[in-house]
Amino acid sequence: MSMSMSMSRDEFRILSADHTGITVSNLERSLAFWRDVLGFEFSHTAHQKGEFAEEITGIEGAELKLAVLKTPGGHKIELLEYLAPTDRKRANLRPCDVGSVHVALLVEDLNAALDRIAVSGWKTAGQPQILTKGPNAGKRVVYVRDPDGTTIELMQVAGQGRKD
Repeated sequence: MSMSMSMSRDEFRILSADHTGITVSNLERSLAFWRDVLGFEFSHTAHQKGEFAEEITGIEGAELKLAVLKTPGGHKIELLEYLAPTDRKRANLRPCDVGSVHVALLVEDLNAALDRIAVSGWKTAGQPQILTKGPNAGKRVVYVRDPDGTTIELMQVAGQGRKD
């Protein structure tokens, strides 16, 4: 069926993206970074366990606590720390590995953002680069990684920020 054909009753459409979920090893540490370092607005926390958590996640014996934060643009970041099951694995995915994901955030001043996150334990994966082609041409970008290996892409719009 082509995209131009009208949708039947059995089809659906995505309305918008609600949130991005990130599994972390320490909810309090990650919450402090996203809230206190990046400046995201805290929304709420929750604790899920039992059949409810199992049915949502598909993980037998799942128990988790979570915190939700709002980005300045309104998108939400959901931080999840699983308390059970006990056989959880720590993935050490690189950005090139299948299954790796990242969140891209627009920043006013990339150098100021990098200065601020450096004191929090996050590290850059490389050096900031200026994109030269495509719809993001002119933006300065770099990946940063947290202690759990979560990747965030920081992007500075051309003509903004310090020129260090």
